[in-house]
Amino acid sequence: MATARRLAASHLSAQSAVNRPWSLFARPASVWLSRCNPLPKATSCRPKSTTARHFQSQAATPATVFNALHLAPTRNYSTGRAEELDINLADFPPERIRNFSIIAHIDHGKSTLADRLLEITGTIRKDRTNKQVLDKLKVERERGITVKAQTVSMFHTYKGEQYLLNLIDTPGHVDFSYEVSRSLSACQGALLLVDASQGIQAQTVANFYLAFGQDLEIVPILNKVDLPAADPDRIARQIETAFELPTDNILKISAKTGLGCDAILDRVIEAIPPPTKGDTTTPLRALLFDSWYDTYLGVICLFSVLDGRLKKGDKVLSCHSDRKYDVLDVGIMHPEQRSTGVLFPGQVGYAILGMKSTSEAHIGDTFYLLGNKVEALPGFQPAKPMVFSGVFPVSADEFPKLNDSISKLAINDASVTVAKETSSSLGQGFRLGFLGTLHMDVFRQRLEQEYEANVICTAPTVPFKVTYKDGTVHHIRNPAEFPEGPMLTKVDNVEEPTINATILTPDVYLGPILELCNSRRGQETELTYIDDTRVMIKYILPMTEVVTDFYDRLKSISSGFASFDYEEAGYVDADLVKLNVLLNSKPVDALASIQHRSSAEMTARQTVAKLKDVLDRQLYEIVIQCAVGGKIMARETLAAMRKNVTAKCYGGDVTRKLKLLEKQKKGKARMKMVGNVEISQEAFLTMMKK
Repeated sequence: MATARRLAASHLSAQSAVNRPWSLFARPASVWLSRCNPLPKATSCRPKSTTARHFQSQAATPATVFNALHLAPTRNYSTGRAEELDINLADFPPERIRNFSIIAHIDHGKSTLADRLLEITGTIRKDRTNKQVLDKLKVERERGITVKAQTVSMFHTYKGEQYLLNLIDTPGHVDFSYEVSRSLSACQGALLLVDASQGIQAQTVANFYLAFGQDLEIVPILNKVDLPAADPDRIARQIETAFELPTDNILKISAKTGLGCDAILDRVIEAIPPPTKGDTTTPLRALLFDSWYDTYLGVICLFSVLDGRLKKGDKVLSCHSDRKYDVLDVGIMHPEQRSTGVLFPGQVGYAILGMKSTSEAHIGDTFYLLGNKVEALPGFQPAKPMVFSGVFPVSADEFPKLNDSISKLAINDASVTVAKETSSSLGQGFRLGFLGTLHMDVFRQRLEQEYEANVICTAPTVPFKVTYKDGTVHHIRNPAEFPEGPMLTKVDNVEEPTINATILTPDVYLGPILELCNSRRGQETELTYIDDTRVMIKYILPMTEVVTDFYDRLKSISSGFASFDYEEAGYVDADLVKLNVLLNSKPVDALASIQHRSSAEMTARQTVAKLKDVLDRQLYEIVIQCAVGGKIMARETLAAMRKNVTAKCYGGDVTRKLKLLEKQKKGKARMKMVGNVEISQEAFLTMMKK
């Protein structure tokens, strides 16, 4: 009976609320906001946000409650006491600030270590759900890799004094090295993390020299020492041999369990120097080293303040564009945006300047106060794209949406170059430049996940250099631009880009790896044993041989133990040709490619065989050909669908059947003359896959 009364009362209350919807909001917003967080600590929840605090003491309206409940940012970790910290950044002079980064090979535990450091400093609550807290992109969580460098500010007490520690978690894959180099520019030191079981890998070497080249203090750390296969002493000798770093007091930790992580922050304060001491009385000089796009706030910029102070309400100018902006908000990442109102010399934080266009945030730009112009900082060397690909919408109607999506995503990834292009097969689209094939694949995945864009990506190509006899030099980024026919007589030479490749592998796989590199037109330059079982190989390889399936083949023949890294090595002369794909003698520009003459015939045979499998049969015969200049390198024929025109002939002379067949043949010949072979989107997508 009591249960029935409660149900009836509940029904009447709900009915009353429907009849009087405003009665739901006739109470302080804090009552409703307090119901957002009744979840257990281990559950992902919505902590009290800036929006919630703003409406805490006000009578709520439907709009304010909806915004507080639904628009507050969700987090994939548990917040701790940092939400209630009363932060005054003026209490942290440069000598009590440390800006550092974590650098390592992919999958050596950078993001896991960042989680432990955030827990130790109380920035987030200790919880089992804290996994890859700083990896905020969906693609990062799906692939288990860091794609975008992330910044977070922490507070740590050492010998009775509180320090501000700015940590930047960086990617580990070679394709995202531009993120690493930009991040290191805002740091004075780096933690070099090495897996105690795998040892030094190719990207470990590359990241070390990036940090060493910027004169950063490098602190080596051995991670995963709790694994059964760990050999900390052997790996420490590797580090000492390869990098000449002292390893007497090297830290041995397990980022997963937290073993030894407490000593890291003390070592950071002791070993890494503070930022250059700036003067708060001098004019503002701030370096823009990262940015991203927010749907509600627009462009958010990440600054490193060198001189003066950057505070809310200031009017600042860009040295790059001379545009004026109002500072709408300024603060630190803790780990989400936390408004502080001001940033002082040596500090790193975000600022919202009300930029209306994504192109206004120029990475490496210097900002200064209105009326106090300063000398611009050197900035960053622009990234040089190594791989180009055409990106086209599946439907021509989606081009404006794709244009907007790419412009917003490009501000979050400054290493991508964007240029519009038109294809006779695919319509309007873009020619995008990337640092590698993984970079290209991640960019495409982010377009699909974050902006719901349906795109077709053409096969990756590299930039070639064509020198004509009159001295002019033309850079080819699209196979359609490659000279052919009469233009070839005006060409003096063609050059292709090369790379200095570094491969680290157990010596048992040395033979197959050398064979792979030699088959890709490689030249060996160095072979060194870094310990008893591991060898470092250096090769000069053509970039065209690497952008397809080289990395997959390397992992396959080494059972996944080999690691690979590369850097640009300039251009060399090469015998290159343009391979055209013809359907009934009509070229398909989207499938054209530039090949070395020695591999053109094999590639042609593979292409026509694959096309024959993916093309739909028509009522007329389709001739599939690959040609270099006027020479046909390979051919396949897709037979026509044919109606049985002789089915009605039950007897009589054979000439009746022959007459009907001849009539059908002439009709199909006419159809072939006027018919166009259309390649379906599914066929294009299949051809673009390896």
